[in-house]
Amino acid sequence: MATLRQEDFIQSIANALQHISCFHPVDYIEALQAAWEKEASPAAKDAMAQILVNSRMCATHHRPICQDTGLVTVFLNVGMHLRWEASMSVEEMVNEGVRRAYLLPDNKLRASVVREPFGKRQNTRDNTPAVVHMRLVPGDTLEVHVAAKGGGSENKAKFAMLNPSDSIVDWVLKTVPTMGAGWCPPGILGIGIGGTPEKAMLMAKESLVEPVDMLQLQKRGPQNPIEALRLELYEKINALGIGAQGLGGLTTVVDVKIHEYPTHAASLPVALIPNCAACRHLHFSLDGTGPAQLPKPPLDAWPSFEYRPSQGLRVHLDTLTREQVAAWKPGDVLLLSGKLLTGRDAAHQRLMQMLNAGQPLPVDFNNRFIYYVGPVDAVRDEAVGPAGPTTSTRMDKYTRQMLAQTGLLGMVGKAERGPAAIEAIREFKSVYLIAVGGAAYLVSKAIVAARVVAFEDLGMEAIYEFEVKDMPVTVAVDSQGSSVHISGPEKWKGAKG
Repeated sequence: MATLRQEDFIQSIANALQHISCFHPVDYIEALQAAWEKEASPAAKDAMAQILVNSRMCATHHRPICQDTGLVTVFLNVGMHLRWEASMSVEEMVNEGVRRAYLLPDNKLRASVVREPFGKRQNTRDNTPAVVHMRLVPGDTLEVHVAAKGGGSENKAKFAMLNPSDSIVDWVLKTVPTMGAGWCPPGILGIGIGGTPEKAMLMAKESLVEPVDMLQLQKRGPQNPIEALRLELYEKINALGIGAQGLGGLTTVVDVKIHEYPTHAASLPVALIPNCAACRHLHFSLDGTGPAQLPKPPLDAWPSFEYRPSQGLRVHLDTLTREQVAAWKPGDVLLLSGKLLTGRDAAHQRLMQMLNAGQPLPVDFNNRFIYYVGPVDAVRDEAVGPAGPTTSTRMDKYTRQMLAQTGLLGMVGKAERGPAAIEAIREFKSVYLIAVGGAAYLVSKAIVAARVVAFEDLGMEAIYEFEVKDMPVTVAVDSQGSSVHISGPEKWKGAKG
């Protein structure tokens, strides 16, 4: 009978979270490289190149793949004969492991969890608590799957109670385009079929920690109906033309995972949860002989090319005029230099309250650009930690007022904008640019200085002023209201690799 010590379990959780913050699973890198090699869309190929180069940089320098280091989910299969040498509950031990991992000085991770979600939404500052799922199983070992999913992909989770005669394929193909690109494709779709509503959602989430094996499945062919459904959905989803970052291309998903469970004769629950380009998860087991051993993957698992921005237009933010902005077209690549303000959900909410109350703002936005980002804290000689974009659609509700009342010239974020935001951009002759989601460390290398200029109490949601040099971005919505997230997928819909 194995005895598991409290300290071994806590440190194993902490080590696993540090590991997945900077090491992609090798199977995902192999699948993404295969997709990059066959990609025919220049914009999508460029985005995947940035993600691959960012991944190798993070593995080399032990820094987070994405600035959103995720809300932690842990799946535990607890052997019924396992003994614990512990004074804390299982959930308490998991949370202590999370706390250690996210506050580690050498690689501090971003604290994104807020308490009182319906109230004050105050950041817990250590990313606790985690979400823990436990099963009691035969044996005397502990099997652990640790995952950390960012808000961009979690927010795109979907669920439906279909009729037994309804087509799951039709529902998925109708649903995926409504998810937009905020989940940072190319990634993995997890699907749960059957059970009850909560069981379907749990199966979809748990499926995402399985190995990426779609290329192997394609080669050998399906051996059961679920594998056949995986192949059908993989091919048909990619034929939608959404592509990397929603820019249009051949690969939107690198794998589709499906779990099923018996259900009521009158029901067909179906859940869909995407995993983003960060794809953070790890499996280990504990048998009482010490903490988990987590070997680092060899660097030769990653492609060795460097990312060099295409011949983009160099833009100096400090002297930029509306006449210059008016000349930009969707798909244009820009290299930004100069001073760039930041702000996301909580900062925008405060700014709106101040504007509505007629109060002066703490920052002058006139003729400036704002970057939707919540960076990781800097370590060592960094100006700022990984600082990739957050999903811009969450700021759509504030866009018209910001453009109308502050003189804001443009915005930088990730994924598409909604119709109301696009109309406001067109009306005020503004512009919307995108950086690549999933390339946060690469983006941060273009930030040469950073300082908090307002709302310091908001932590990662404070307003910063970044000084950037040759930060690569793409024009997503031009001053006429034309969107690359509309034109790109339309162009590539139905294309096959």
